[in-house]
Amino acid sequence: MSDSPAPVSDNDSSPSRSLVSGVTYSVFQYAGLLGVLALLVLIFSLMSQNFLSKQTLVTVANNIPDLLVISVGMTLVLIIGGIDLSVGSLLALSSAMLGVCMVDWGWPLWSAVPVCLGVGALCGMLNGVISVKAGIPSFIVTLGMLEMARGSAYLITDSQTKYIGSSIEWIGVPLKGFVFSPAFLLALVIVAAGQYLLTRTVFGRYCVAIGTNAEAVRMSGIRTAPCSIAVFTISGLLCGLAGVMQTSRLSSADPNAAVGLELSAIAACVIGGTSLMGGRGSVINTFFGVMIIAVLQTGLAQIGATDPSKRVITGAVIIVAVLLDAARQRWKRRG
Repeated sequence: MSDSPAPVSDNDSSPSRSLVSGVTYSVFQYAGLLGVLALLVLIFSLMSQNFLSKQTLVTVANNIPDLLVISVGMTLVLIIGGIDLSVGSLLALSSAMLGVCMVDWGWPLWSAVPVCLGVGALCGMLNGVISVKAGIPSFIVTLGMLEMARGSAYLITDSQTKYIGSSIEWIGVPLKGFVFSPAFLLALVIVAAGQYLLTRTVFGRYCVAIGTNAEAVRMSGIRTAPCSIAVFTISGLLCGLAGVMQTSRLSSADPNAAVGLELSAIAACVIGGTSLMGGRGSVINTFFGVMIIAVLQTGLAQIGATDPSKRVITGAVIIVAVLLDAARQRWKRRG
């Protein structure tokens, strides 16, 4: 018998190599997003004397809570391999219900908000149940809900804006002696909770597994339907919360609100590296994606860019983000 030590297999160190590779990839991703954000701030600071100011910071921070909250829900939906095109319309419907409760029925804010949240959660649950139980792609289901929710918003408000006023606007106004509004601070809490849910809970691991290979998850004995339905319900609930936030910023409930917001939410997720194919995403990265979109739009507005120009530039940024993400994935596989 030989006394020489047994050779160490390359596979023995694979877990540690995988961990180092994963950490390195995450650091690279965060650095890339921060670099893009810093570059945009630098460019617009050079092009506009008023961009790098407290007022711009207040404008950016207090205009994004609704988009940020919706993007958290969209991240979870994309991770399980779905998509939710109804989020903008659900925000409008929830907001409209809030306006009807407070203006037409005379309810106080504390009793109207649960109705607003409940409407969003119910519609989100319907999206999930129909998509999962009937086996219909979520793209189709949520496209139908987009039209139904928008039409319902017009019906319950008679296509009229419901002006609420000071009883709700305090949510979207910066706190006295402070830069940020309660809505923005609550949105940050939602981001932290979403990241924790995704990375530190069994539910979050199931979401990633479903998006990676749903059939393998089912064969392992895990029921995927409740998890998927729960994700769509969470997305709808967050649409209701975003409806409260947007209503507070506008001091009114507008049935025309949030048209096209679903595209901005998807763009923020994609810029943050969430895969449209499912199985990969980060709520924190989505936050950076929202910030990049907000800084880009605010900067373009300050330099006097026309709306068509802003749309072209924003679309180009999204395409570049997708290309960079594809390059990152190739780098990760080689690593």
